[in-house]
Amino acid sequence: MGRAAREPCGGHGTATRRNRRRNRPPPRQRATTGRQDVTEERTGVWLVGARGSVATTVIAGCAAVAAGLHPPTGMVTATNPFADSGLPPLETLVFGGHDTSPTPLPKRAEELVTSGALPYGLPATLRAELTAADEAVRPGGPGPDDPRGEDELIAAFAADIDAFRAAHGLARVVVVNVATTEAAPVPGDTALPSSSLYAAAALRAGCPYVNFTPSTGLHHPRLRTAAAEAGVPYAGRDGKTGQTLLRSVLAPMFAQRALAVRAWSGTNLLGGGDGAALTDPGAAAAKNAGKARVLSDTLGELPQGDVHIDDVPALGDMKTAWDHVAFDGFLGSRMILQTIWQGCDSALAAPLVLDLARLLARAQEAGLSGPVDGLGFYFKDPDTGSSALPEQWRALLSLAARLRARP
Repeated sequence: MGRAAREPCGGHGTATRRNRRRNRPPPRQRATTGRQDVTEERTGVWLVGARGSVATTVIAGCAAVAAGLHPPTGMVTATNPFADSGLPPLETLVFGGHDTSPTPLPKRAEELVTSGALPYGLPATLRAELTAADEAVRPGGPGPDDPRGEDELIAAFAADIDAFRAAHGLARVVVVNVATTEAAPVPGDTALPSSSLYAAAALRAGCPYVNFTPSTGLHHPRLRTAAAEAGVPYAGRDGKTGQTLLRSVLAPMFAQRALAVRAWSGTNLLGGGDGAALTDPGAAAAKNAGKARVLSDTLGELPQGDVHIDDVPALGDMKTAWDHVAFDGFLGSRMILQTIWQGCDSALAAPLVLDLARLLARAQEAGLSGPVDGLGFYFKDPDTGSSALPEQWRALLSLAARLRARP
């Protein structure tokens, strides 16, 4: 593995350029936190789906923000309530991961410029950081002809994570699943899907785990005992970035104003890999389960209406989400609310992935384990707590305060 892979994501200062010329990693810096003056440790972020759109945006975005090229827009952990919570700085994050794609990260970043997800010129500016991360990507699986059984695959994935941690001298590694959505398991099928194999590897390697996809991950029945006994913190399923984010704000409004929601229908127009993946009925069902849960949890029942997902390749990384809400007011007066959300999926997801990686790393450092209270703010399917965004926000602030109080 090349020496460049040892550099943290934010490497554009003069000192970093000198260290590149000398072919060695930059020294650890000293930083004053709310706890004490400490030598900053480096934290690994192991991305399952490391060459996908979200992962590429995460890596490029981390480097761009750490270098001062762009502000941390969309990063909740960059706001004042988290300033003294002891979260690892962006410049101390080191990236690696698993993927089955052969396309290197610099090339993927160029493709994201074409689709509008990354600014023009950024991949060229960050080529060293993207190349370094790409050198730490290992083959994923299982492939169609892979002869290895479940335990062999889990052991191999865990060994990759352990080697990454040792090679870069990392204090800890957070595993984040940002891979393509897989279909929900067939009832009665006890085999572990790919997402659960990676989740099991994270547990075996002693790593905090985040499932940012609708895939099964740690939620497989066979992993319940292992998750409970692993002693690591973990968080959620299926990141909440657009349509469901709006639902988690609007549904409490209807409930609190005692307005009767009769129907809630939606349509998603997606491009890129997500749109293609969600043409599979099983994958679409897994995706829509979280969207429905927000409504049923908040309103007390699931209104009429479905969510339809259309693959529109011409949209690239952009998405459009449309909702149509029919509700009754005073004396049976019938009314309608419609919303349209248009955004860049990867740019919405990437800052949240960085938030979660930092929060889970700090949670492990603080001795937390199991599902972390307060992180439901980020997910359609939170492990704990309410599905209403205002309550989730208060829980997240409470988590920030708990982390601030821990050594």
